[in-house]
Amino acid sequence: QVQLVESGGGLVQPGGSLRLSCAASGSIFSIYAMRWYRQAPGEQRELVAGITNVGTTNYGDSMKGRFTVSRDNAKNTVYLQMNNLKPEDTAVYYCNADVQSTGWGLRNYWGQGTQVTVSS
Repeated sequence: QVQLVESGGGLVQPGGSLRLSCAASGSIFSIYAMRWYRQAPGEQRELVAGITNVGTTNYGDSMKGRFTVSRDNAKNTVYLQMNNLKPEDTAVYYCNADVQSTGWGLRNYWGQGTQVTVSS
């Protein structure tokens, strides 16, 4: 099995920055796309950013220019650098990944989420 563990969330003032991390562990053979989603109270989960195993990235429209996704394949970790944060960025941020694992094949996994609150 594979586990995804997010970290780096917290409370930040508007205009501030946070860096989220998500580390994958377990019986990993290969990790393909890794993504960040977020879900605010009463809202649907939305894609924040994604990155392929060769570094191709994509972003949700409201995050372009403020958020940067990156990954360290040697550490099985994906990062989300968030700058110029706004109150509307407040949400639980979830890591998601397509992982080929030994014994389990190719599956999609979710982390448990980390809370990001942007407030003065």
